[in-house]
Amino acid sequence: MEEAVSRGANSAGWQRLLIEPKRPDRIRNRPGAFWLTVAAVCIGAFMGQLDASIVTVALPTLQRTFHASVGAVTWVGLSYLLVLVATVVAVGRFADMWGRKLLYVYGFGIFIIGSALCGLAPGLGWLIGFRALQAVGAALLQANSVAIIVLAVPKPSLGKAIGIQGAAQAIGLALGPTVGGFLLAAGGWRLIFFVNVPFGLVGMIAGVLLIPRSRNLQDATPFDWSGFTLFFPAVMALFAAISFGNARGWSSPSIIGLLVGGSGLVVAFVLRERRCEHPMLDLRLFHQARFSAGITSGLLSYLVMFGVLFLVPFYLERGVGLGSGRSGLELMAMPVALGATAPLAGRLADRIGARPLTVGGMASVAVGLTALAALRPETWLFVVLLAVVGFGMGAFTPPNNATIMGSVPANQAGVASGVLNMTRGMGTSLGLAVTGLIFDATGGSSASSGSVAHAFSATCLVLAGVALVAGLIAGTSEGGPIAVPAGVMAE
Repeated sequence: MEEAVSRGANSAGWQRLLIEPKRPDRIRNRPGAFWLTVAAVCIGAFMGQLDASIVTVALPTLQRTFHASVGAVTWVGLSYLLVLVATVVAVGRFADMWGRKLLYVYGFGIFIIGSALCGLAPGLGWLIGFRALQAVGAALLQANSVAIIVLAVPKPSLGKAIGIQGAAQAIGLALGPTVGGFLLAAGGWRLIFFVNVPFGLVGMIAGVLLIPRSRNLQDATPFDWSGFTLFFPAVMALFAAISFGNARGWSSPSIIGLLVGGSGLVVAFVLRERRCEHPMLDLRLFHQARFSAGITSGLLSYLVMFGVLFLVPFYLERGVGLGSGRSGLELMAMPVALGATAPLAGRLADRIGARPLTVGGMASVAVGLTALAALRPETWLFVVLLAVVGFGMGAFTPPNNATIMGSVPANQAGVASGVLNMTRGMGTSLGLAVTGLIFDATGGSSASSGSVAHAFSATCLVLAGVALVAGLIAGTSEGGPIAVPAGVMAE
């Protein structure tokens, strides 16, 4: 009898871990409480981008510390991105059933544990494994961040709220290399992981206290594990092929095998999801023109943005002869302009709709890149043109994200947010691969500064063309004010 009571108590204890905590009454009843929710989400958005960019600064130090090859230490970054991209959609599906606040808070917990273990890692292999664990926590955060905002913020303020979240991401991306360099100088590579622990605890507490409990959840149904076992290796294979294609050669057997295998798994996944009663990813979402156009144009925009972030340092250091510190400072003009523009663009989108901003934003990006290609200025004008590119990105991203999320039912907000964040990861990888391929093919690897400058111009023109295509696709979606899914998170 006592054993049965004990089992019942243990079961109740586990069940309590799956119940979202209620916000304190003084927070829930406060006017404008949804802005506190946005603030809590911005902590995770900032940390995710900061951590993604901060590690790149430490790779040379890790190579020396562990006496490893460059290829080996790159897995410190790749393991994080691979796991994040491959799991974020599945996490969104779980969130739509179990609760977005619940998984968001647990995401901080896993991220904190993964960060602490990274800081304690005794070897490179351990560090790569712990980075994968850290990425699981990041997936829990990213799959729910935009969904929480969309379902918690009233329609008149939705664009502004998403813009603020985009600004937090841009600031994290911009500060990563600078903060990473400072932490490396102050306490070594382990400090860049340990610093996540206190900030993660703040984010976790803020999530518990400031984010409302979930509503509009789907009924609990069996998870599509068969779909996931096809989706996970498919994304991993394609992501790995894109990431290593330039280094190993696109015609190498390993890259061809990854591309063919990944594509075959994608086809099998699509066929599975069409037949499945409760799919991991409801493909009917892509029947919505606004969703498909937003996802596609968003993917291309991330390709352009991370392509520029990759390209500019090579040009400034090899073509102009600037030091890495000066190059980093000039490059910051783009994410800083993005972060400054995003909240304003979101607020304006609430009034005039998304289309003028998404199309105009990508047009500004194309103009800025074309001017960089034609002028190749070595003065303050270079920074101004980078800021123009960042301005265009800031004008495009919040309205586009709001359009994507506004085109889906409230009970699928987690999956939609997961697809949105997977798109960012794939765009990152494509940006690095495509930009590197074009830059090398047009003379970027030459020792001649003139050849490097020519390669820079050619690559900028290609990225400008991609930006124009993204703007055209964004223009095909419906105009009008930003929509919001029916139903709001409330208590």
